[in-house]
Amino acid sequence: MTAKIVKHDAEWRKQLSDQQFEVTRRKATERPFSGKYNDCKDAGTYKCVCCGAPLFSSSHKFDSGSGWPSYWQPVSPDAVKTVEDYSHLMLRTEAMCAACDAHLGHVFDDGPAPTGLRYCINSASLKLEQ
Repeated sequence: MTAKIVKHDAEWRKQLSDQQFEVTRRKATERPFSGKYNDCKDAGTYKCVCCGAPLFSSSHKFDSGSGWPSYWQPVSPDAVKTVEDYSHLMLRTEAMCAACDAHLGHVFDDGPAPTGLRYCINSASLKLEQ
């Protein structure tokens, strides 16, 4: 297993835009239908904007109609970790980069086959590599 990537907030702030920092390090959410990858149909691998770890493949992306890029599975089973999220007075499953703990979005059980999952991800947490 690769060592966890850990940086102080000042280091992350130098590397990320204000929106990327708020989403990935402070667990903010971008407005629906506002992210640059919501309607993106380009082929490639979506990587973590913080550490560059591969997270999702464009071949696993689908239009969920939710306003955020959605995927039915990560690029590999160990790319994305999930944790229980009790914020906003509800229980959800948070999706995080396994390499650097960046907040990506949330996972829901209303996705398509074969997994039945919808990884609902903020565009600000991603960088598409074609």
